[in-house]
Amino acid sequence: MIDVVLFDLGGVLVRLGGVDEFGALIGQRDEARVWSTWLACPEVRRFERGHCTPGEFGRGMVERYGLELEPDEFLKRFCAWPKGLFSGAAELVRGLAPGIRRGCLSNTNALHWGQQLDSPTLSGLFDHTFLSHQMGLVKPDCETYLHVIEVLGCAPERILFLDDNQPNVDAARSCGLDAERTLGPDAARALLAGRGLLRG
Repeated sequence: MIDVVLFDLGGVLVRLGGVDEFGALIGQRDEARVWSTWLACPEVRRFERGHCTPGEFGRGMVERYGLELEPDEFLKRFCAWPKGLFSGAAELVRGLAPGIRRGCLSNTNALHWGQQLDSPTLSGLFDHTFLSHQMGLVKPDCETYLHVIEVLGCAPERILFLDDNQPNVDAARSCGLDAERTLGPDAARALLAGRGLLRG
């Protein structure tokens, strides 16, 4: 039985345009390697835990990867990476069966959370909002999932977590969560429907 469905944002509910651009900036085309580079990057981890300013993040990224951009230009491009909610994403979240709590668990930052397209809609969708820059914790660190379990106050196997990155799914499973990799709202809808977790 599932008590809570937790959605990742980017790649599941929110369209991201930054994967290809970041890959091009660092000279890497393989999407899995781009993501692994991003998730392991010290500057990204600091910024998405809320431990540095946007300016420090921009300078750090330019220096680490030798980018032929000024830090302000990198930040301008970075702010434009989230492209807003996928069509049908909000309706999917609202369509969970009665009695199931809905939440999000996302590696994000003050720039993306506060300034992206559809921010007002996003902030009103969830009963529980777990954002890395507010928690000071990032996926796929196990401390992140243990914190979520403690706050939700239910058995981890009764939490279903949907994420588009396999390392995040694997880490969630290692902490006892029921976790699945899904790309976009259509795949998430199919999975939730198959589990009987949607209305009707």
